[in-house]
Amino acid sequence: MLLGKVIGRVVCCVAYEGLQGVPMHWVQPLDKNGADKGKPLVAADSTKMARIGELIYYEGGREAAMALDTTFVPIDHTIIGIVDGVNLEDGAG
Repeated sequence: MLLGKVIGRVVCCVAYEGLQGVPMHWVQPLDKNGADKGKPLVAADSTKMARIGELIYYEGGREAAMALDTTFVPIDHTIIGIVDGVNLEDGAG
């Protein structure tokens, strides 16, 4: 499970079979302290509820495709859920 922030929307003119109606978002990966980690990426939204500015958790690789209604579609990252909050104990970060 990976942490990220939705920073934009991606609009597809043509979608692969099985990805029609699945929202796509531009996501900035974050480290455990909430700082940017690497380059932004595109992720399908299995929740269909993520909005710009929200903290989300996502999955990559084969697990990303399996999280969608139609499994085994060609997708590298999928938003699994929306994060309500993050609490780190002293010394954990």
